[in-house]
Amino acid sequence: MIRVQDIKLDLNEDIAMLPVKIAKKLKIKTADILSYMIFKEAIDARKKDDIKLVYTVDVETTKDEKLLAKFPNLKHASAQYICPPKGDKVMNHSPVVVGSGPSGLFAALMLAQQGFKPILLERGVAVDERVNDIERFWKEGKLDPKSNVQFGEGGAGTFSDGKLTTQIKNKRCHKVLEEFVIAGAPENILYKNKPHVGTDILRDVVKNIRQTIIELGGTYRFNSQVTNIFVENNKVCGVEVNGNERIDTEHCIMAIGHSARDTFEMLYNAKVHMEQKPFSMGMRVEHLQDWVNEAQYGKFKDNEKLGAAEYKLVHHCENGRTVYSFCMCPGGYVIASGSEEGSLVTNGMSEHAVMGKMLIVLS
Repeated sequence: MIRVQDIKLDLNEDIAMLPVKIAKKLKIKTADILSYMIFKEAIDARKKDDIKLVYTVDVETTKDEKLLAKFPNLKHASAQYICPPKGDKVMNHSPVVVGSGPSGLFAALMLAQQGFKPILLERGVAVDERVNDIERFWKEGKLDPKSNVQFGEGGAGTFSDGKLTTQIKNKRCHKVLEEFVIAGAPENILYKNKPHVGTDILRDVVKNIRQTIIELGGTYRFNSQVTNIFVENNKVCGVEVNGNERIDTEHCIMAIGHSARDTFEMLYNAKVHMEQKPFSMGMRVEHLQDWVNEAQYGKFKDNEKLGAAEYKLVHHCENGRTVYSFCMCPGGYVIASGSEEGSLVTNGMSEHAVMGKMLIVLS
């Protein structure tokens, strides 16, 4: 297959016109197109009176090699992500993954897909029970330190905007999106420029990924906080759970997020090497969604094909630091997200349907 970029459709043109547009760009007949798949969809709103939908497509034709020779800018479509080959050492115990947020969830899933039967330990509870605990906190102010917006199945990401964007270009990114779709996320996240799932759908997605891990031989344990880590000869040999149970393992992935301060303290006391990562200070700004739609799309602000408008803000300071927006929640809410008594933490959350206000986080 070959990757063809910059295929444009007017807002009044149906997506079924793509083969015609592809054939015209490649100067071939539509009959020469064997198949095609949308790789990316974006919006070109630089001219507000002539907004375009812009596509990158992977196309299989009867003339692939001739087209590659004829058009120097064309390239073969990128290969799909392939897991690295397994090692040749026998594992005596299952690998342990600590935390079921995005990092831990996908670490356990990848291990399970490779046949390693991981044990995933989550200090919080399953997502359905967690929803009840969080709603009780929001309505009555009763915080459960082990079941809240930070801790529980899916981690803090389950109660967020579900915006799946990154600044990197890596084949692993598409693998993640594919697994989300398999688990119930909308298929259009595979090609949308800024894919968005929403917390209402994410709750089912994380449950489905959990079930897949279990079906592949993995073990998923809730209410299981790692309280110690055992090291012999400078190598991990096990972890302690809830202060009274030992699980032997030679491999432990700590996917604990940034809120598990007690776990970080435990690792520090165990003399586990840790490096501080940079952090950003942030602020939140709310706009009416209609304001942003009109500013971006003008008279087309209500066009369903465009959806909720967004923008990105960047400022380079004289001291070399940068201030930038990194998260936007169309139709979002500011939510109380504390995990400790007496602490104040807020986050942004939105559901799949985007309407109403837009939440912007600047840092």
